[in-house]
Amino acid sequence: MAKKRPQTKAKRPQITEGEVPVVGAREPCPCGSGRRYKACHGRAAAHAVTELVHRPFEGLPGECDWVALRELVPAATVELPLKGGLPEGVPSLTLATVLPMAWPALRRDDGSVLLGLQNDTASGDISRDLADTLQRALTAQPGTPIEGRRAPADGPRLQDLLDPEGVFEPVVHSGFEFWVPDSENATPEVAASLERANAAAIPTAKLTGVDAAYWCETPDKNHLRWVMPYPEEQLLDALARLHAAGRANLGEGTRLVGSFRAHGLTVPVWDLPSGVGADDVEKPAAEFAERLATALASDVPLTADERRARGGLTNRQVTLS
Repeated sequence: MAKKRPQTKAKRPQITEGEVPVVGAREPCPCGSGRRYKACHGRAAAHAVTELVHRPFEGLPGECDWVALRELVPAATVELPLKGGLPEGVPSLTLATVLPMAWPALRRDDGSVLLGLQNDTASGDISRDLADTLQRALTAQPGTPIEGRRAPADGPRLQDLLDPEGVFEPVVHSGFEFWVPDSENATPEVAASLERANAAAIPTAKLTGVDAAYWCETPDKNHLRWVMPYPEEQLLDALARLHAAGRANLGEGTRLVGSFRAHGLTVPVWDLPSGVGADDVEKPAAEFAERLATALASDVPLTADERRARGGLTNRQVTLS
């Protein structure tokens, strides 16, 4: 009888967490564990990609306006400042609500960068996805659109790249001509995309007297949608106090009809008569802001009428994100 040869196990290669590449979910994990990737290192990677960040723009200057441009405003741009300044060869960096062909970003022929905000993202952290797109756009060849992809789970976020001391000043446009320096000489594809986008854009204006309030015009009535930074429960209590007292409107014929939830913030919405424009609502909005500040400061328990008003406002909430 032949002598049995002693069995030895091959030494597995030592791979650190940061070196494990992404492979197919059902393939063996590259770390050498013998398990499938989805049951090993892929589990943590999938969790990092799908975990929802409820306030992705928290900590950025102008968080409320970031939310408005992401969800409410058709056409707007903002100049973005980077930490340490723009790299050589990039004369400007501009955030845009939408880009032609729904590109996530575009490096123009002159080297400037446009970053699109209203795009589908592959993970639960919009900030990380946008930061990944931005980094790739800054180093892309001029004249190159940037495609979407899944951002690395340990990649930077916008909060890591943008100057925290910078200002965030949106410029609202009536259309999307800002896409191209010379729209008359745009490619047929871009021209067609521009025409479709302009046709669908709802006339919108940003109020100047209060922060993150946007008027818009629709065929039947106009609206004011105001992104507010206050905790939701506190804000709903304050709105209920004003509503029950008949002080939640913005002038004759206006009505607080409910609110949106968007990226961790609450967006009260008012119906306005069709004849009420953005300029007409500036003063009433500023006066409402003062009434709201007083209501927010109150810690007196809600009355029965205020509780009913709060219930009505809660029932008319719509979640956008």
